[in-house]
Amino acid sequence: MTLREYDPKSDKEAVHRVWREIGWIDKKKDEETMDLFLEGSRNMVAELNGEAECLVSTNSGTIRYLNEDLPLSGITGVATSRVARKLGLASRLTAHAVARDAADGALVSLLGVFEQGYYNQLGFGNGSYEHWCAFDPTQLTVSAKPRVPKRISPDSWKVVHASRLARLRGHGACNLEAPQVTRAEMLWSENGFGLGYADGKDGELTHHLWCGTKDVENGPYEVWWMSCRTREEFLELLALLKNLGDQVRLVKLREPQGIQLQDFLKQPHKMRQVSEKSKYESKITASAYWQARICDLPGCLDRTRLSGESVRFNLVLSDPIEQFLDDDALWRGVAGEYVVTLGSSSSAEKTGRGDPSLPTLNASVGAFTRLWLGVRPATGLAWTDALSGPQDLLEQLDHVLCLPDPKPDWDF
Repeated sequence: MTLREYDPKSDKEAVHRVWREIGWIDKKKDEETMDLFLEGSRNMVAELNGEAECLVSTNSGTIRYLNEDLPLSGITGVATSRVARKLGLASRLTAHAVARDAADGALVSLLGVFEQGYYNQLGFGNGSYEHWCAFDPTQLTVSAKPRVPKRISPDSWKVVHASRLARLRGHGACNLEAPQVTRAEMLWSENGFGLGYADGKDGELTHHLWCGTKDVENGPYEVWWMSCRTREEFLELLALLKNLGDQVRLVKLREPQGIQLQDFLKQPHKMRQVSEKSKYESKITASAYWQARICDLPGCLDRTRLSGESVRFNLVLSDPIEQFLDDDALWRGVAGEYVVTLGSSSSAEKTGRGDPSLPTLNASVGAFTRLWLGVRPATGLAWTDALSGPQDLLEQLDHVLCLPDPKPDWDF
């Protein structure tokens, strides 16, 4: 088994086969879109018997931590062929991709998961719940009358990507830099279409939504993303969805950060009951389908500015990713003993030994990432994850890390 960078000249046919075998593509057009996606990504393959049988793709970007943008490595694809299952290719190759991007300056790594547990062995921990709301658009209570929108097609991928990058972002929101990612997503969406408004001073796209559907006539329509910068823009996009309700019976939309979409729905409980088990079932579902890990603890805490009284403690941090890396890897995880300060000015100093005057927190990197992001409080993680310490310290951490629910607002 050889781990190496992807070579499109020699590996293209093999990686197409890998994606076909796992069901991610099935048509020639999909292969062309895959090539566009890979063009904007950093890609590594695991070679077995002279063929690429595993492919891992990453994309550089940022993740918002309160008011700070931190360098991010987004793992946008992990795929293993049918002949290479249970050989450890995906775990080793993903670990090397994380290590490569961390060595190049990524402070955080984030990915979407096929199932809970697998990526924990690489130090990842569960993110927050994402709420997907499915509703009859005529049930929206917005009173705003939208203007006539601009049609958006995949040909507009550059301006759409710019609009996504410029959207209002909250804590945990991610941006992926490569515009090819947006282009590929637009092309992959079945019967995809967009609606929006170019209200920028230079005519740039200010707010828009992108949708896909299997049934163009009646839906359900799924909103792949919604980008806006103000309350008024958000309400106008909701009003656009409401106007589709003459024909479309159901819309599926991920709940934006800080918004409770049920506030905009009339009779949500009645609609759930009367539509139960139908094609157009109104409901709200929750799932934690993304995970994250810190790749540089001092770097992350240098950019962490919290309110309230400071907390100072020893941190004994474990990181399982090291076992998947070669001995000469430039980055080998973040395990070690630190003295950590969390407050208006935060820091992590790797000491090799603790300060006997301070309390000690023991944590896996996945659990500590969840704590730092605000996914769950320390007292909760002490019950459910690999995190432990004195009760007084846990309660102090609950107060200093009282953060908004982190929402990437960009599925990958």
